Amino acid sequence: MYVHVFKVGLVTAINGYDFARKGALLMAGTILSGVPAFAQTAPVATSTPAPVRNPVAGASNGVTPVAAPVSVTTIKTLRVEGSQRIEPETVLSYTKLRVGVPYTAETLDQALKDLQASDLFADYSISGVADGNIVLRVRENPIINRVIIEGNKALKTDKITKEIKLAPRQIFTRTAVRQDIARIIELYRRQGRFAAVIDPKMVNLDQNRVDVVFEVSEGPKSKVRQINILGNEVFSDDQIRGQMATKQSRLFRLLSSATSYDQDRLSYDQQKLRQFYLTQGYADFRVTSAVAELTPDKKDFIITYVVEEGKRYKFGDVTVDSQIRDFDNTKLAASLPLKKGDWYNAKLVEDSVDNLSQTAGLFGYAFTEVNPEFAKDAETLTMGINFNIAEAKRTYVERIEINGNTQTQDKVVRREIRLAEGDAFNSFQVKRSQDRINSLGYFQDKMEIKQLPGSAPDRVILETNLEEKSTGELQLSAGYSSLERFIIQANITQRNFRGKGQELRAGVNYSSYSKSIELGFTEPYLFDKNIAIGGDIFRRDYNSFSFNGNDRQTNYSQVSTGFQLRAGVPLTEFWSLSARYGLSYDEVSLDNQFLNPNGSCNFLAAGRYLCEAIGNRWTSSVGYSLIRDTLNSRLRPTAGSRFSFSQDFAGLGGDVKYIRTRFEGSKYANLGSGFIGSIIAEGGYIHPLQSSTGPGVDPVRITDRFYLGEPQFRGFDIRGVGPRVLRAPYINNADGTQTVQTSRDQIQDDALGGRAYYLARAEIEIPLGSGARELGLRPSIYAQVGSLFGIKKPLPTAEFPFTLDNNGNKVFQPLPARDAANNILYNNVFTAAGATSPSIRQTTCQTGYSATPGATGASCVGTETNTVIPGTAPFQETFLGNSAKPRLSVGIGVNWNSPFGPLRIDLAKALLTQKGDDPKLITFNVGTQF
Repeated sequence: MYVHVFKVGLVTAINGYDFARKGALLMAGTILSGVPAFAQTAPVATSTPAPVRNPVAGASNGVTPVAAPVSVTTIKTLRVEGSQRIEPETVLSYTKLRVGVPYTAETLDQALKDLQASDLFADYSISGVADGNIVLRVRENPIINRVIIEGNKALKTDKITKEIKLAPRQIFTRTAVRQDIARIIELYRRQGRFAAVIDPKMVNLDQNRVDVVFEVSEGPKSKVRQINILGNEVFSDDQIRGQMATKQSRLFRLLSSATSYDQDRLSYDQQKLRQFYLTQGYADFRVTSAVAELTPDKKDFIITYVVEEGKRYKFGDVTVDSQIRDFDNTKLAASLPLKKGDWYNAKLVEDSVDNLSQTAGLFGYAFTEVNPEFAKDAETLTMGINFNIAEAKRTYVERIEINGNTQTQDKVVRREIRLAEGDAFNSFQVKRSQDRINSLGYFQDKMEIKQLPGSAPDRVILETNLEEKSTGELQLSAGYSSLERFIIQANITQRNFRGKGQELRAGVNYSSYSKSIELGFTEPYLFDKNIAIGGDIFRRDYNSFSFNGNDRQTNYSQVSTGFQLRAGVPLTEFWSLSARYGLSYDEVSLDNQFLNPNGSCNFLAAGRYLCEAIGNRWTSSVGYSLIRDTLNSRLRPTAGSRFSFSQDFAGLGGDVKYIRTRFEGSKYANLGSGFIGSIIAEGGYIHPLQSSTGPGVDPVRITDRFYLGEPQFRGFDIRGVGPRVLRAPYINNADGTQTVQTSRDQIQDDALGGRAYYLARAEIEIPLGSGARELGLRPSIYAQVGSLFGIKKPLPTAEFPFTLDNNGNKVFQPLPARDAANNILYNNVFTAAGATSPSIRQTTCQTGYSATPGATGASCVGTETNTVIPGTAPFQETFLGNSAKPRLSVGIGVNWNSPFGPLRIDLAKALLTQKGDDPKLITFNVGTQF
């Protein structure tokens, strides 16, 4: 067994050692600066006469000529020795040696070169030169058993194996190894790892097989330490650097991938610089040189650009020359965004070409060529432009091809396409079809409908190439929410059920304050007609709570069981109308702490407003929604708007009667450079259709009202905005005076909801580098304004008796304790017969004592004056927050698709509040949908 150790410029042959399988080395020492050649070795000669051998020390070395014989000799016999898999005739076919043919030294040298060029043999030699009995001795290259990649972390093994050529059951060659090393090095260079080292090794196996091992030392990423700009006078270095995709490595760019050196990005940055200057009017700008130098420590790069800015130009005459008779050249030129006298801007020229192409597409011309012709005048520094629109024929859709949908039925995609085969081509309808297909959420993002030439010049083929993604979602999660404490969720959704576009969903949610189970189904196209129907059945258990200090206590429980049926039809391309009917049974009950022993509501503990909410009732409602939707995506919109107006009428039977009106509106826009801006507004009002049940009682029950706060209104706690009752206890001081508790942590806070609200939010989503995007991070900054109001002021729960202190101020006293029959309870002091000390007993007698307290006709015996037993401690009730005045908050938040479920963290500061509002600086939610 031969074990070969190869190094650049050195040949070593070791005979007679049987090394362990893992110890065999093929080559070592490949580094970034170059790929070394593999030395060619041969067994050491042990017989005489010495055969002609291949002296190649590497792939780059030539073959040493064979010593010429004394005279030209004819080949008498010719045979091959050492071949195993390859037939001798095949070996001979690679050379020009044949029996009966004369040979010379040059002939034999060429034969060796031919064997070397075949890449089939590890060693080869020629013997029998003297007498013409030629023997070709060969040792075949081994067969690769497997290719192993070790030490790679930044690049996955499957990504490397896709790039390299070596593979199991192929013939091993040194050339292929060198080429694969170069490919792996290039992969790491693209990642900015210029210090990567690849150490290839070979492990010899039996039956002339080998394992090829690439040991990878990845090294750190090479960063861009500095970007120097030379020759710039108009714009500063920072302004120019800001236009580049490559960024200087700084601490605040720790998560950014733009700080890694990338040679391809260097070329891209030169294009970006030219685009920037061309948009500023510098038509003669050019980058004269761009040099990237490795720092002395060989860790980072310093990039230097030398630029020539040139003169600044303005637009000259702007004209349109259309060969299509349908167009008016003067009107087209007037509609373009560039005007004579404005600074030259190449981006406006590109936009003008797109606008003219889209205009032609709206009239049915699919393949219109728009060529801008430039007339640069260096003396006047003007750039005249003539847009030449070539003659074209009106185009019709020949056919629509849908490819790549393995699960989704063709009709699901075709019904979203706003053109049919035979229709006149319309670029707007193509774009709209593209947006509708992307909004389905069944396919990979950014799908585009291609326009291909048809069988005739006036025919176009619309090709839709789809790449399906998973539409089934199974979410099993546990999390913690600042709203609901611990949360357990189990939800299953199939948004493309049976490939028909139907949606089927089921969900179970459990937390400390809410529990629910829901089942739903939606058919978007009933009987292949553009009519959507759906339905839901549900049971929801919800516990309302208030804060007493930092402790949350349950106020009332609401259990709703019911169903809803839905139907919707489109009115136009962007307008749609939906209707619904719902029936639910609500059971509202108070927590035991607010009940009297007989089960009735203790209004002193709960408050009149909560006692009025208890009871069971049926709600039968019918409603509709009018919607206008131009969003380019329903999942993550970046452009377009959406508006909806909804009303629900409760009172079609049942016990509840009201009209609930709501509106919602949103507008999205791409602000450039990856920034997405949005403005979202909503509002609502509930008008009761039944009268109040008494003074201070709002006709809309507390369970039917709107509520506002976290998570809709960031910067405020759950239900932290709007009407509320604060119950603050009185504090008795040592000097006989009395004060009201002012610490919010010691005050009971009951949110009452409102009959009207409004809420608006302006938000900008901030783009991040590819590394942060891969983590699923989406930060944003925002400002919100809103309010909740419109209910009747509730009556005070109780009026407490009072006395006056020395300064004439009121000192409130507790209410007397009462029995189940509402009789005042007193303490009667008496001394029992034979007792030496008095005892205390309860009685309903103000004077004396009755053995049958509370009984009809019972008489009080005795003359002693009894003292009232104190009951509910005095407190001050304050009704606050019932104001339409705006509340304002600003903040920053981030969404993260974490391995534990979606996470939302917000840091929001309430800048405008009303008395009684409950601000909150930091909120987070895990395991819930956003």
